[in-house]
Amino acid sequence: VPTLSPTGATGGRVEVPRSVTAGLGQDVVLPCRYRAQEQEQVVQVTWLKRGPGAVPTEVAVLNPQHGEHVQEPFSGRVLRHGHGALEDGAILLRN
Repeated sequence: VPTLSPTGATGGRVEVPRSVTAGLGQDVVLPCRYRAQEQEQVVQVTWLKRGPGAVPTEVAVLNPQHGEHVQEPFSGRVLRHGHGALEDGAILLRN
């Protein structure tokens, strides 16, 4: 689940599909797009893994100033899929 941190006075909206399906052992893109309002800029995208009854676990942080950081044990399996501005905060989950 992405957490977007927009700056600005008005709020845009986060667009994510209700569900994403992938075959066992296949790569899958987890899309996330922020439809910014005027004067807004996405400064960071944080992806969290949530399980039933579990505390959310940070998977990846995308930040244009500080780069991309992927937590263990997701290192090597999670890559940024989008390019350019963070309004496209999609990630690729490998295998």
